[in-house]
Amino acid sequence: MNTRGDYAASEPHATATVAVVTPPPVAPHDSATSWGAIFAGAAAAAALSLVLLILGVGLGLSSVSPWSYEGVSAEAFGWSSIAWLTFTAIAASGLGGYLAGRLRNKWSNLHGDETYFRDTAHGFLSWSVATLLTAGLLTTAIGGVLGAGAKVAGATAGAAATTAGGLAAAAGPAAMGGDNGDLQYWVDGLFRANPNAPAAPMGPPPAPLAGAASPVPPPQAGAVAPPPRPMPGAERGPGPGRGDVRGEVNRIVVNSLKGDAMDPADTQYLAQLVANQTGMSQAEAQARVTDMQTRLRASLEKAKNDAKQAADDARKATAYAALWLFITLLIGAFSASLFATWGGRRRDL
Repeated sequence: MNTRGDYAASEPHATATVAVVTPPPVAPHDSATSWGAIFAGAAAAAALSLVLLILGVGLGLSSVSPWSYEGVSAEAFGWSSIAWLTFTAIAASGLGGYLAGRLRNKWSNLHGDETYFRDTAHGFLSWSVATLLTAGLLTTAIGGVLGAGAKVAGATAGAAATTAGGLAAAAGPAAMGGDNGDLQYWVDGLFRANPNAPAAPMGPPPAPLAGAASPVPPPQAGAVAPPPRPMPGAERGPGPGRGDVRGEVNRIVVNSLKGDAMDPADTQYLAQLVANQTGMSQAEAQARVTDMQTRLRASLEKAKNDAKQAADDARKATAYAALWLFITLLIGAFSASLFATWGGRRRDL
């Protein structure tokens, strides 16, 4: 029988073969961010935003009118502006996001969730760059739109604080004898002619009665004529001139505005000046000074309330504009991210 050694001897000589395994070529590393596509989408979004904003300004200005009962109302104009800004955000951001997703590099061997995340990030980055670019290019316009309400609020609030200061300035040298400043109106009202004074008789003088004193003969040559009698309403006795009186009255009235009421001594003194200038009785002059003080303080209070109301309206308008701008920016960010996923999906087909 054949043994194991005989079987081994009968087999042919075997040779060892070593198989060389060549590794597959390493694929190049795919960048997770396509900045070229992001900047291209951002440029398109910024350009479309500029075009739509200019169109919106033109449509808005053509729909309003300074005349009453013409053009759209303020409420309709506000809601139209909000709607247009929202449309601008959706259209411009959507275009930029779609281009960022469609122009990106094609990623290989990626999971579906990772591709979706990268496309969303491309759309958001495109919106971010477009927003910063628009803010940088339109700094003056954006500052004018957003800061208009704040400027109006500051101006109207300052008007209430400087009302008394403006009246004090009116009592300066320019208002001593002229008609500059609002305070001069109230001072002029103090020195108006007395409407209750009887009218002077008109017509020829009556003939002298029999036995009456003969008229005063004309002055002879070289004689000094007597001084004329003062007319009703003219200044009586020594005292300051008319311009000095008005300047003094201005200062008294302005000083009274620092407190809640005019000092009784100043009130009595003004009444004496008014009676001396207009021929009114002391009681009538006192009543006129009191009435002037009441109406002047009421006018100042109304001006302050109007300024406060205007400042409050401007504050509310600025707050609403900022809130709606915030909402439209969020809508733009969402639109850019969503449209980028659609563009990336079309890119991978």
